[in-house]
Amino acid sequence: MSFKTVGTVLTRTLWARGNRTPPLARSPRVNRLSTSRAVLAGSVHVEKNKGQSCSSDTDGPSGGDVLSSSEQPHKCGSGEKKRLKETAGVPGASGVRRRSFTSNAAPMDQTSFLWSRYNDLKRLVYDLIPPGSCKSLNSSVIYANNEVSLEEVDIYGFDYDYTLAQYSNVLNSLIYDTAKGFLIEHFKYPEEIAKYEYIPNFTVRGLHYDIQKGLLMKIDAFHYIEPGTVYRGLSPVSDEEVLYLYGGTFHVPLSQDSGFYGKGPKVKQFMDIFSIPEMTLLAVANDFFITNDIEYDPVHLFKDVSEAIGMVHLKGYMYKWIMQDLDKFILRKEETDAVLHRLVSQGKKLFLITNSPFSFVDKGMTHMVGKNWRDFFDVVIVQADKPHFFTDCIKPFRRLDNNGDLRWERINSLDKGQIYKQGNLFDFLRLTGWRGSKVLYFGDHLYSDLADLMLRHGWRTAAIVPELEHETKIVSAHRYAVTLTWLQALTGLMERLQTHRDPASKKVFLEWQKEREELRVMTKNLFNPQFGSIFRTCHNPTYFSRRLSRFSDIYMASLSCLLNYDPSYTFYPRRTPLQHEAPLWMDQLCTGCMKTPHLEDMASIR
Repeated sequence: MSFKTVGTVLTRTLWARGNRTPPLARSPRVNRLSTSRAVLAGSVHVEKNKGQSCSSDTDGPSGGDVLSSSEQPHKCGSGEKKRLKETAGVPGASGVRRRSFTSNAAPMDQTSFLWSRYNDLKRLVYDLIPPGSCKSLNSSVIYANNEVSLEEVDIYGFDYDYTLAQYSNVLNSLIYDTAKGFLIEHFKYPEEIAKYEYIPNFTVRGLHYDIQKGLLMKIDAFHYIEPGTVYRGLSPVSDEEVLYLYGGTFHVPLSQDSGFYGKGPKVKQFMDIFSIPEMTLLAVANDFFITNDIEYDPVHLFKDVSEAIGMVHLKGYMYKWIMQDLDKFILRKEETDAVLHRLVSQGKKLFLITNSPFSFVDKGMTHMVGKNWRDFFDVVIVQADKPHFFTDCIKPFRRLDNNGDLRWERINSLDKGQIYKQGNLFDFLRLTGWRGSKVLYFGDHLYSDLADLMLRHGWRTAAIVPELEHETKIVSAHRYAVTLTWLQALTGLMERLQTHRDPASKKVFLEWQKEREELRVMTKNLFNPQFGSIFRTCHNPTYFSRRLSRFSDIYMASLSCLLNYDPSYTFYPRRTPLQHEAPLWMDQLCTGCMKTPHLEDMASIR
């Protein structure tokens, strides 16, 4: 069964049948819930301007259409007409008997009523999502935050690391081990730290680190810490302790949060893919001091680990490893070659702006594209010192000769086939005239690569997010789809029935709330046991996700995704509903379905 079929069935069932699904009984008394409760307006048709239904749809236990002995049946006024006859089981058709307002059955108690509604909804969710219905997501897709027409783009710009060149995860363990060695040898940290091996997948990109408290955490788009994602060292911190440390709230004030470039006074956000081994080393070092009951200052530790990681780059270790074994570290070289060939064949202009040195870039590009790789690019700029390249207008461009040595002449033009160092974007715009939406720049770092270009200069921006490959596999899994849909359905049920506040109902709601929390943890753990998805904190977007939508027009898992689209393709952002709008997506149906009069649009939604 396809999502189209699922959507149609779920829509008609929820809208037409309303609350009339036969319950899955938890006790004999549950079975007394009538299956002929009144449905929403539109399910039972009445003659226009001549008559009205005498029933009412209340979210409370009534034994279906059964009234207690103390209640009087509601009677139509003298001016009201008989309602149209209906065929049994088909709303709006004729032939059914009028509803009876008297019965000898006992009224249903609150607990049975709530659990019957729970079982009705759960059966609906699990029955209507067949295996295989969610395998439509593809990691090779380009996702749009903003409308972008490739036909209007004449100039393509690229970062190098993790954009043109994709690296294997082996690099992370080497960076970690080398920086750990610097901590011990250069900063004189205890040698016992060397026993801590690198932990793959312990952290995810986009996390925040409280420098003064030594806590690694995930924060949502509203500056709230996601419960269950705070770690001190390698151990989770309880939600109660987090509340105590932050003054009774999970909120991190803007004044303390990471600044525009992710470097706040007290909290830093790790946005770079290279930062994953740094976060792991911070967690390991904190864990060593805590488990051995050694007093230390978390601020000093953060500074030392940052410098140790920086030494790996500044001393050229990373460049040396990659250049010594290009096949081991560089991935998808054929795809990068194909993208560049295709763009050049379409008459597009290309340029490269990277912080990496020329010798390193030259070695990698020769490996991926060939010795004549410079012929593809109209401008090549190395050691650009981003993000300052985009904001400062102080450093001038300098040309490198064929040996990589600096030349001394003034730069009056940026010529094809030449290599330039440093410089600034203001001179770049003046010398090239490349401005506005005809330029599309690709990079992996939302702050250093994309933010200023988007906000200050109006360039189109494309984010490379390798994590999409892993996350789309999870999202496409049947287990995730069923769990998330039931989580949304249960949340909607709790929202709809929360007016029941008697002791019996409160006891049921405690059980539902416990299950809801378990479902949240389950969905989080599918992505990463410690921190979950880089895009979601339960129902809210992450801080990373909000920045991704703010600073990138489009985003994709790798540059090779461009090969799936023709040169005149237009990317249209999906119109996702705002909170006050009608929900259209599969995982939102059960939350707001009773408010939605037109859900047939599900037929065109995957």
